[in-house]
Amino acid sequence: MYQVLIADDHPLFREAIARVIDDGFPGSTLLEASTLEDAMALVADNDDLDLVLLDLNMPGMQGLGGLIQLRNEFPTVPAVVVSAEEDKRIILQTMTYGAVGFITKSTPRQRMIQALEQILSGSIYLPSDIIRADMAAAPARPESAVPPEVLETLTRKQLQVFERMARGEPNKVIAYELNIAESTVKAHVSAILRKLGATNRVQAILAAGDIDFGAYLRRPATRV
Repeated sequence: MYQVLIADDHPLFREAIARVIDDGFPGSTLLEASTLEDAMALVADNDDLDLVLLDLNMPGMQGLGGLIQLRNEFPTVPAVVVSAEEDKRIILQTMTYGAVGFITKSTPRQRMIQALEQILSGSIYLPSDIIRADMAAAPARPESAVPPEVLETLTRKQLQVFERMARGEPNKVIAYELNIAESTVKAHVSAILRKLGATNRVQAILAAGDIDFGAYLRRPATRV
Protein backbone atom coordinates (compact mmCIF):
# COMPACT_ATOMS: atom_id res chain seq x y z
CA MET A 1 0.00 0.00 0.00
CA TYR A 2 1.38 3.44 0.93
CA GLN A 3 4.23 4.58 3.14
CA VAL A 4 3.35 7.77 4.99
CA LEU A 5 5.32 9.92 7.41
CA ILE A 6 3.27 11.77 10.06
CA ALA A 7 5.36 14.69 11.33
CA ASP A 8 3.68 16.40 14.30
CA ASP A 9 4.81 17.07 17.86
CA HIS A 10 1.46 16.14 19.42
CA PRO A 11 1.25 12.36 20.08
CA LEU A 12 -2.54 12.40 20.27
CA PHE A 13 -2.82 14.05 16.87
CA ARG A 14 -0.32 11.62 15.34
CA GLU A 15 -2.47 8.83 16.75
CA ALA A 16 -5.63 10.38 15.30
CA ILE A 17 -4.06 10.76 11.85
CA ALA A 18 -2.77 7.18 12.03
CA ARG A 19 -6.34 5.99 12.64
CA VAL A 20 -7.58 7.98 9.65
CA ILE A 21 -4.94 6.42 7.40
CA ASP A 22 -5.64 2.93 8.77
CA ASP A 23 -9.34 3.43 8.00
CA GLY A 24 -8.88 4.88 4.54
CA PHE A 25 -5.77 3.03 3.39
CA PRO A 26 -5.51 -0.32 5.19
CA GLY A 27 -2.10 -1.93 5.09
CA SER A 28 -0.19 1.33 4.81
CA THR A 29 3.15 1.71 6.61
CA LEU A 30 3.29 4.65 9.00
CA LEU A 31 6.37 6.50 10.25
CA GLU A 32 6.25 9.20 12.91
CA ALA A 33 8.38 12.23 13.78
CA SER A 34 7.92 14.96 16.38
CA THR A 35 10.51 17.47 15.10
CA LEU A 36 11.61 18.71 11.70
CA GLU A 37 15.07 17.22 12.29
CA ASP A 38 13.58 13.78 12.92
CA ALA A 39 11.31 14.11 9.91
CA MET A 40 14.21 15.06 7.63
CA ALA A 41 16.21 12.06 8.87
CA LEU A 42 13.31 9.68 8.21
CA VAL A 43 12.76 11.06 4.71
CA ALA A 44 16.48 10.62 3.99
CA ASP A 45 16.37 7.01 5.20
CA ASN A 46 13.17 6.06 3.34
CA ASP A 47 13.38 6.83 -0.35
CA ASP A 48 10.06 5.12 -1.11
CA LEU A 49 7.87 7.47 0.94
CA ASP A 50 4.58 8.24 -0.75
CA LEU A 51 3.62 11.19 1.41
CA VAL A 52 4.75 13.43 4.26
CA LEU A 53 2.06 14.97 6.48
CA LEU A 54 3.70 18.03 7.97
CA ASP A 55 2.65 20.25 10.87
CA LEU A 56 3.72 23.90 10.56
CA ASN A 57 4.28 24.43 14.29
CA MET A 58 6.37 21.51 15.50
CA PRO A 59 9.93 22.15 16.77
CA GLY A 60 12.37 23.23 14.07
CA MET A 61 9.75 24.26 11.53
CA GLN A 62 10.01 28.05 11.89
CA GLY A 63 6.70 28.39 10.11
CA LEU A 64 6.99 27.88 6.39
CA GLY A 65 10.78 27.66 6.63
CA GLY A 66 10.63 23.96 7.46
CA LEU A 67 8.45 23.25 4.43
CA ILE A 68 10.88 25.11 2.19
CA GLN A 69 13.81 23.16 3.64
CA LEU A 70 12.02 19.84 3.11
CA ARG A 71 11.11 20.69 -0.48
CA ASN A 72 14.63 21.90 -1.26
CA GLU A 73 16.31 18.76 0.07
CA PHE A 74 13.69 16.23 -1.04
CA PRO A 75 11.85 17.74 -4.02
CA THR A 76 10.41 14.42 -5.21
CA VAL A 77 8.66 13.54 -1.93
CA PRO A 78 5.09 14.93 -1.84
CA ALA A 79 4.43 17.01 1.27
CA VAL A 80 1.01 17.91 2.66
CA VAL A 81 0.65 20.53 5.37
CA VAL A 82 -1.74 19.48 8.16
CA SER A 83 -2.33 22.48 10.37
CA ALA A 84 -4.82 24.34 12.54
CA GLU A 85 -4.11 27.44 10.42
CA GLU A 86 -7.14 28.67 8.46
CA ASP A 87 -5.82 31.85 6.85
CA LYS A 88 -6.25 31.63 3.07
CA ARG A 89 -3.03 33.56 2.41
CA ILE A 90 -0.96 31.11 4.43
CA ILE A 91 -2.75 28.14 2.86
CA LEU A 92 -1.89 29.40 -0.63
CA GLN A 93 1.67 30.23 0.45
CA THR A 94 2.25 26.62 1.44
CA MET A 95 1.20 25.58 -2.05
CA THR A 96 3.47 28.18 -3.61
CA TYR A 97 6.37 26.75 -1.60
CA GLY A 98 5.78 23.26 -2.95
CA ALA A 99 3.15 21.53 -0.81
CA VAL A 100 0.73 19.34 -2.76
CA GLY A 101 -2.08 19.90 -0.32
CA PHE A 102 -3.28 21.66 2.82
CA ILE A 103 -5.57 19.89 5.29
CA THR A 104 -6.89 21.67 8.37
CA LYS A 105 -6.83 19.77 11.64
CA SER A 106 -10.56 20.41 12.04
CA THR A 107 -11.34 18.47 8.84
CA PRO A 108 -13.83 15.62 9.48
CA ARG A 109 -12.41 12.11 9.15
CA GLN A 110 -14.19 11.14 5.92
CA ARG A 111 -13.31 14.41 4.20
CA MET A 112 -9.70 13.96 5.29
CA ILE A 113 -9.64 10.50 3.72
CA GLN A 114 -11.09 11.97 0.52
CA ALA A 115 -8.45 14.70 0.55
CA LEU A 116 -5.67 12.14 0.93
CA GLU A 117 -7.16 10.01 -1.86
CA GLN A 118 -7.17 13.06 -4.10
CA ILE A 119 -3.54 13.87 -3.28
CA LEU A 120 -2.32 10.28 -3.64
CA SER A 121 -3.99 10.13 -7.06
CA GLY A 122 -1.75 12.97 -8.20
CA SER A 123 -3.98 16.02 -7.64
CA ILE A 124 -3.61 18.87 -5.19
CA TYR A 125 -6.03 19.55 -2.36
CA LEU A 126 -7.16 22.89 -0.95
CA PRO A 127 -9.85 23.35 1.73
CA SER A 128 -12.48 24.95 -0.50
CA ASP A 129 -14.84 25.73 2.39
CA ILE A 130 -12.23 27.95 4.06
CA ILE A 131 -11.26 29.63 0.81
CA ARG A 132 -14.90 30.41 0.01
CA ALA A 133 -15.56 31.68 3.55
CA ASP A 134 -12.43 33.82 3.46
CA MET A 135 -13.47 35.35 0.14
CA ALA A 136 -16.96 36.12 1.42
CA ALA A 137 -15.87 37.57 4.77
CA ALA A 138 -12.92 39.72 3.71
CA PRO A 139 -13.86 43.44 3.48
CA ALA A 140 -11.15 44.11 0.93
CA ARG A 141 -9.24 41.82 -1.39
CA PRO A 142 -6.21 42.34 -3.60
CA GLU A 143 -7.07 43.27 -7.16
CA SER A 144 -6.83 40.57 -9.77
CA ALA A 145 -3.40 40.05 -11.28
CA VAL A 146 -5.11 38.98 -14.51
CA PRO A 147 -5.55 41.83 -17.01
CA PRO A 148 -9.14 42.33 -18.23
CA GLU A 149 -8.08 41.70 -21.81
CA VAL A 150 -6.84 38.24 -20.81
CA LEU A 151 -10.11 37.46 -19.03
CA GLU A 152 -11.96 38.51 -22.17
CA THR A 153 -10.23 35.69 -24.05
CA LEU A 154 -11.72 33.05 -21.74
CA THR A 155 -14.84 31.29 -22.93
CA ARG A 156 -17.90 31.18 -20.71
CA LYS A 157 -17.16 27.61 -19.68
CA GLN A 158 -13.53 28.47 -18.93
CA LEU A 159 -14.69 31.34 -16.73
CA GLN A 160 -17.01 28.96 -14.85
CA VAL A 161 -14.14 26.52 -14.35
CA PHE A 162 -11.75 29.31 -13.32
CA GLU A 163 -14.26 30.65 -10.78
CA ARG A 164 -14.46 27.23 -9.12
CA MET A 165 -10.69 26.76 -9.30
CA ALA A 166 -10.33 30.04 -7.38
CA ARG A 167 -12.53 28.54 -4.64
CA GLY A 168 -10.12 25.63 -4.32
CA GLU A 169 -12.48 23.04 -5.81
CA PRO A 170 -10.85 19.93 -7.38
CA ASN A 171 -11.57 18.86 -10.96
CA LYS A 172 -13.97 16.11 -9.88
CA VAL A 173 -16.20 18.58 -8.00
CA ILE A 174 -16.05 21.12 -10.83
CA ALA A 175 -17.06 18.43 -13.32
CA TYR A 176 -20.03 17.45 -11.14
CA GLU A 177 -21.20 21.04 -10.61
CA LEU A 178 -20.93 21.96 -14.30
CA ASN A 179 -22.25 18.59 -15.51
CA ILE A 180 -19.27 17.94 -17.77
CA ALA A 181 -16.64 15.20 -17.95
CA GLU A 182 -13.59 15.46 -15.69
CA SER A 183 -11.40 15.18 -18.80
CA THR A 184 -13.17 18.27 -20.17
CA VAL A 185 -12.43 20.15 -16.95
CA LYS A 186 -8.76 19.20 -17.28
CA ALA A 187 -8.73 20.54 -20.84
CA HIS A 188 -10.31 23.82 -19.68
CA VAL A 189 -7.80 24.11 -16.81
CA SER A 190 -4.90 23.64 -19.24
CA ALA A 191 -6.35 26.34 -21.52
CA ILE A 192 -6.84 28.71 -18.58
CA LEU A 193 -3.26 28.24 -17.36
CA ARG A 194 -1.95 28.82 -20.88
CA LYS A 195 -3.95 32.03 -21.36
CA LEU A 196 -2.96 33.33 -17.91
CA GLY A 197 0.69 32.44 -18.41
CA ALA A 198 0.55 30.39 -15.20
CA THR A 199 2.68 27.29 -14.76
CA ASN A 200 0.37 25.60 -12.25
CA ARG A 201 -3.05 25.73 -10.63
CA VAL A 202 -1.86 27.56 -7.50
CA GLN A 203 -0.43 30.44 -9.54
CA ALA A 204 -3.81 30.77 -11.25
CA ILE A 205 -5.62 30.83 -7.88
CA LEU A 206 -3.26 33.49 -6.55
CA ALA A 207 -3.72 35.55 -9.71
CA ALA A 208 -7.52 35.39 -9.41
CA GLY A 209 -7.50 37.98 -6.62
CA ASP A 210 -10.85 39.78 -6.55
CA ILE A 211 -12.13 38.94 -10.04
CA ASP A 212 -15.83 39.68 -10.41
CA PHE A 213 -16.60 36.50 -12.31
CA GLY A 214 -20.29 37.39 -12.35
CA ALA A 215 -19.64 40.49 -14.44
CA TYR A 216 -17.78 38.47 -17.07
CA LEU A 217 -20.35 35.68 -17.04
CA ARG A 218 -23.15 38.21 -17.62
CA ARG A 219 -21.61 39.37 -20.89
CA PRO A 220 -23.34 38.27 -24.13
CA ALA A 221 -22.81 34.55 -24.59
CA THR A 222 -20.98 34.58 -27.92
CA ARG A 223 -18.70 31.69 -26.93
CA VAL A 224 -19.09 28.68 -24.68
